[in-house]
Amino acid sequence: MELYETLESRRSVRKYKTDQVSEDLLKKILEAARIAPSWSNLQCWRFIVVRDPEAKKGLAASMPDNNPAKKAVGETAPVVVVLCADPKESGDQDGKDYYLLDAGLAMQQMMLAAHAEGLGTCWVAWFDEAKAREVCSVPESYRVVGLTPLGHPEKQPSARPRKEFEEIIFNEKWGSPLK
Repeated sequence: MELYETLESRRSVRKYKTDQVSEDLLKKILEAARIAPSWSNLQCWRFIVVRDPEAKKGLAASMPDNNPAKKAVGETAPVVVVLCADPKESGDQDGKDYYLLDAGLAMQQMMLAAHAEGLGTCWVAWFDEAKAREVCSVPESYRVVGLTPLGHPEKQPSARPRKEFEEIIFNEKWGSPLK
C-alpha cells in the first residue's frame, strides 16, 4: 500500500476476525515501531505482546464497560499490544514530557504498518493504568501509555468527519489561512 493511501485509509478497528496474526507479520509490524524517531534517539518505549486469553481479559477489565474497544481487547482481537514508556529514559524540555510524544510516534508507526499489511488497530488510552500494569507486570518506573487490539478486521470502518484544512493549518501566524 502506498504511504498516502495508508494514511488516508487507516481507521480505528474494534471488530476482528478470529484469524491469528503470523509471527513473521507481527515482528515486521513491531519492527516499524522499533525504528520510530525519538527525542535524542533515546527510544524510551517498550511493547508487550499479549495473546493469552486470560491476560487479554485482565486488560479488558482495566477498561470501563462503556469503552467501545473493551470487547476487542478482551475477546475478539487475537493480539493486544501494550505500549509502555519510561519518562526518565526520555527528555523533558520546557515542561514537555517527550516520552509521550516518543511513545506516540512508535505506536503510530506500528499502527500504520499494521494497516499497510491489512491488519486493524485502535489506539486505546481509556483504562486504569494500575490494573493494566499489574496484568503485564510492568515495572513502576514505566508508564502504561496505551494499548491496541491487533488483528484481521471483520470489516473496514468508514471514514469519520475531519476538520477542514483551513480550520487547522495557518500561515505564519495563528488564524491566517494557508492558501
